[in-house]
Amino acid sequence: QVQLVESGGGLVQPGGSLRLSCAASGSTHNIYVKGWYRQAPGKLRELVATMTRSGGVTTYADSVKGRFTISRDNAKNTVYLQMNSLKPEDTAVYYCDAWDIIGGKDYWGQGTQVTVSS
Repeated sequence: QVQLVESGGGLVQPGGSLRLSCAASGSTHNIYVKGWYRQAPGKLRELVATMTRSGGVTTYADSVKGRFTISRDNAKNTVYLQMNSLKPEDTAVYYCDAWDIIGGKDYWGQGTQVTVSS
């Protein structure tokens, strides 16, 4: 079994910052945390940022480029998302996604709410 635990969400004013963390635990030897997705009310889940296992390649949604930074600590099996210059449209539940490289299966965390509002 694999568990993903997200943390770091909360309420922040526009222009503020938050740092999300996603830690994988359990049977993680074939697992790596790929990155972050988000889902706003009434919308589909969308990619926010991903990073390869080596950390060599990152992908960002156009809407967050230049404001969000993804990073990883493989020793801790943890991925971070530094979010700066937050906007109200960033309000969503943020989920982290892990990939089983042997089993070919996705794992999702329970999500952490990010609300950007004055």
